[in-house]
Amino acid sequence: MTLTTEQHTIIAGAIRDIPDFPQPGILFKDITTLLNDKKAFATLMQHLSDRYRGYDLDFVAGIDARGFIFGAALAQMLGVGFVPIRKKGKLPYTTVSEKYALEYGVDEVEMHIDAFRGIKDARVLLIDDLIATGGTAYAACNLIDKSGGRCVEACFVLGLEFLPGKAKLSTLTDVYTVIGVS
Repeated sequence: MTLTTEQHTIIAGAIRDIPDFPQPGILFKDITTLLNDKKAFATLMQHLSDRYRGYDLDFVAGIDARGFIFGAALAQMLGVGFVPIRKKGKLPYTTVSEKYALEYGVDEVEMHIDAFRGIKDARVLLIDDLIATGGTAYAACNLIDKSGGRCVEACFVLGLEFLPGKAKLSTLTDVYTVIGVS
């Protein structure tokens, strides 16, 4: 299911561009204006709910931190559980982790070892606000799979099409971006 022209206009129109943030030459896509626009947020969430209703999901997993917003709301709409995937050291119980390369170093994401509540081959949708280079999402997808789940698709509100993230992640799972940015 793809967006209608009207849905695209409503959602894309609610995302603010911030030039030169966090550094000169970067055009930051600010989703806070989407979140506080009740019509745009409702349009986005209804679209995602319609898209994923037939996927027979067990869980929606959201990447720290903006993926929590979309993921928790979508999980509730679909009647499934929500799994937070967090930066290292932020979860209180026993975790499993996955490292990924940054431009100048390594980072790590974690989730609780029992996040899928013993469901074998749990069907999991991964969600976040944006995919750029894809490192965090790639690690999160690997983490889901190595924890006994199956990442059936990764969903992003925005996809920076001029960066390699979507192509990289598509080697692991299907990837859907609501709004592509070229």
